[in-house]
Order: sequence, then structure tokens, then C-alpha cells
Amino acid sequence: QVHLVESGGGLVQAGGSLRLSCAASGRIISLSAMGWFRQAPGKEREFVAANSRSGGTTGYADSVKGRFTISRDNAKNTVYLQMNSLKPEDTAVYYCAARVELGRVTRHYTDLTDYNYWGQGTQVTVSS
Repeated sequence: QVHLVESGGGLVQAGGSLRLSCAASGRIISLSAMGWFRQAPGKEREFVAANSRSGGTTGYADSVKGRFTISRDNAKNTVYLQMNSLKPEDTAVYYCAARVELGRVTRHYTDLTDYNYWGQGTQVTVSS
């Protein structure tokens, strides 16, 4: 069974930074395209960032482009989301997701229905 566990959330002032981590059981990270999504109160879950299984391609929501960076460390079975210049509108529960891939696939995925496994989320609150 696959487990994804997010950490690193918290309360930060606008303009500050946080780094979220997503630790996976087994070697699932190295076999998966990975994504980060977020859900604010009363809103639908939305795409934030993703990278391909190889890590060679990445994608970002327009709202976070230039401020957030997704990265992975397959040896540590961990994916990260570095968040800089945080804004109050970034406040949400952040989820990591994995899509297990077979073969050499170089694309990333931005639709939440593309992912097989989800973590339970970590709260990020940005105060103004």
C-alpha cells in the first residue's frame, strides 16, 4: 500500500517562505510523476505544481509561477515544494499526489484525476 505524508506546513507572514515535503513509502517516488495541489476553504482542489517521473519536465499554475519550485530526491523518496514570496491567497491545505508510471514517460500532469495516490495534506496559512 502506498503512503504519502506531507509535512512542512505552518503559519507564515506574507512575503515569507516555506518548504513542503512529501515522503513516500517504498520507492514510489522514483516510479511516479508527482504533483502538488491545494484546497482553500470553500473552494475546489486546484493544481499547483508537477513534475514528470524523470523530473525533466515541470509545470506550474500561473498563480505560483516564479514563486514556487517543485523538486524531488528519489534516493530519499521525497518530493519538495519550495514556496517563496507567499501571499495570503496561498493559504490552503496542500496535498501531494503520485501517478505511477510504467516505462520512460516524460510528461507531467496537471489534472487531479490523473493521479493514483494522495497524501492527507498539510495546512499552510499566510497572514497579511
